[in-house]
Amino acid sequence: MKRPHRPRYLAVMGVMALSALLGACNGDDSPAGNDGPSVPPEVTPTPPTAGAPVQVAFMPDIHFHDVYGSFSDGSFQGLPNAKTGQFATIRTMYAQLTSTRLFNENYFAFLAALDDAAARGVKYIALPGDFSDDGQPVHIRGLKKVLDEYANKYGMEFFAAPGNHDPNVPFDRPAGKSDYLGTGGQEQRIYSRGAAECTGYAGQWSTVPTGKGLPTICTEEVKEQGYAPITEALAWHGFMPKENYLYWETPYSHYTSANYSYRLAAEQADWVNRQYEICTEGTGGKYRQDSYTHCLMVPDASYVVEPVEGLWLVAIDANVYAPKASANDKDPANPANFEGSGNAGYNKMLTHKTHVVEWLKDVVQRGEAQGKQVIAFSHFPMTEFYNGASGDIESLFGIGAFQMARRPSEDTTRTLAQTGLKLHIGGHMHFNDTGMRSYDDGQAIFNIQAPSLAAYVPAYKLLTLSDAGQVEVQTMRVSQVPRFDELFEHYREEHKYLADTNSNKIWNESILDSRDYHDFNTRYLSELARLRFLPQEWPCEMRELVFSLDGEQMMILSQLNTQVTLAQLQQSTGNALGLSACMATAGQAPGFAPSGTFAADWGYARDRARALAQANGMSLESFAQWTAFDLATDFYRLANAGDLALYDISPSRAQQYKMLAQALSETQVVVQMDGKELSGQNSVGAVFQGRFKPLLQILLKLATGAPSDHFMIDLQQRTLVDRKTSETRF
Repeated sequence: MKRPHRPRYLAVMGVMALSALLGACNGDDSPAGNDGPSVPPEVTPTPPTAGAPVQVAFMPDIHFHDVYGSFSDGSFQGLPNAKTGQFATIRTMYAQLTSTRLFNENYFAFLAALDDAAARGVKYIALPGDFSDDGQPVHIRGLKKVLDEYANKYGMEFFAAPGNHDPNVPFDRPAGKSDYLGTGGQEQRIYSRGAAECTGYAGQWSTVPTGKGLPTICTEEVKEQGYAPITEALAWHGFMPKENYLYWETPYSHYTSANYSYRLAAEQADWVNRQYEICTEGTGGKYRQDSYTHCLMVPDASYVVEPVEGLWLVAIDANVYAPKASANDKDPANPANFEGSGNAGYNKMLTHKTHVVEWLKDVVQRGEAQGKQVIAFSHFPMTEFYNGASGDIESLFGIGAFQMARRPSEDTTRTLAQTGLKLHIGGHMHFNDTGMRSYDDGQAIFNIQAPSLAAYVPAYKLLTLSDAGQVEVQTMRVSQVPRFDELFEHYREEHKYLADTNSNKIWNESILDSRDYHDFNTRYLSELARLRFLPQEWPCEMRELVFSLDGEQMMILSQLNTQVTLAQLQQSTGNALGLSACMATAGQAPGFAPSGTFAADWGYARDRARALAQANGMSLESFAQWTAFDLATDFYRLANAGDLALYDISPSRAQQYKMLAQALSETQVVVQMDGKELSGQNSVGAVFQGRFKPLLQILLKLATGAPSDHFMIDLQQRTLVDRKTSETRF
């Protein structure tokens, strides 16, 4: 079978990168263009004192969006900001409140996190993917400016690994967004050439009337860039070797630490060398099987760096962009040829980037033989991230729910542990979590899911490395963010426009009353649950109960034993518990009026619930202080933030959740379905108990997993010890 040719696009990229590197070697300190690599930072990091602990901060999922980014072609000026006098280039608040990431305020959070790290004297900052929000030129320029500034000012070293948003596919592709915030609080559509909204326009940029609202702006400033421009812009932040690195290599290098030199590394860092063959069915090259089809060449940005004596940081490019079955082999650099990598992760790394996994094993063995502490980071998790509740979540919410497609299988985790790697820091999920797997063959792997600064809870991970076996992990919450409310004036204009036009995109304006960035994120998560998570992920009857019940009613329902069915209650004059849209109509009994029977059953259940509460030192009425929606929001807090969510759930409410879970655990009901719909023949109590019993069991698992706030890892003894001093709430 004929091998695909090497894309000329990559060859050009490699020549550009190598030329810049050799220019730096020869003393040429001229910048390589607005988007390209500049000279290395002016301040060389000061090595830690001999024997002193080394600290590395991990900040994944920044999703950097330059809120004051200037469109170089002048196509979009942005909105004049009264506080700064600058022009804001931002997304709408509605876009933020229906997304799993913030687009705007995370800009200020990133600066605050870097300032916090600088104040702590941290010199090494790892960026495990999604450092950009789709790799647009305007935002990559802004990110490069920030990284260069902190490198020069504080002597920081940044080490980036790509995520599925940087790039979205290996090569540039047309893109854009419909929800930038434009004048008058309206949505502003901005797309690049080749997108459906911007075909055939002439000149550097253009506008296209839409017939309704603001005209579409067409500009190359918002195209989604591929590997070439992204890695070129951030070349000096890990993707290329530098003279002050003690060691640096890629899976495609042909040297070892014994004969390492900066010039040799620079020569072999050429991007022409750093690509591999990937096929629809699996890894190409020497692994390619005769049955494989649609095999294309793509870049791989993995590398290992020794920034300080004794530490090897392994930046794994865990993006897997498998060619589509319909790929056009005649145009190998066509971005439409590739699947996205968001749900691939390490399950497909094993099958489609086999050589990188084998390289990782070799790096670990060589590093440990030389007495190095080997720590890997990448964008994707290496272990399960729901504290063992994944099966329960799928049983309740359905196969693939709650991003389950992104979960590495247990076989995948075991294979990764067999590489010898002991510690990995991942991102992608926007979760704060700790996963640990230990095997009979003596291998063990710790996977630390670092949270995102663009989501709840905003934080980063700080690792302190005192010796080869001991690692202290601290989760540094970023609650106080200067300027976090700087853009609120624009959101108020947006909200007014939505209200004046009776838009269905209206959001809760109280988020603009946020006291600080943590409060802002707390309110953001609540709105995200209301506007997106509950409508998309929860069964209809659970969702409607969430919006109609309080905690006291939930306790009573946990004790309700009645023969009254949903169909009967629905046709009575009594309360149908908000389930009118969720049940199948077959089998209903017209004319039945169960109000008296149901009222008696409800009263008996209330007495049982009150007695149960009193036996546990509580009052039933105190449960009414929170609603089922509060519980649902706290469910997402725990799923996303682990230990960190406990700061936002009071001890009394946590104990009430625990008591409700215990009350439900004693029930034995099975919900009946008519196909995909809830059967009207279910009793009223069975519906609540059958749905919320597993929900509360999952909630307790999420609340009681491995420590994820402040803990110590002993890599040699394979142990993890909690260092958090706050009280246990569940």
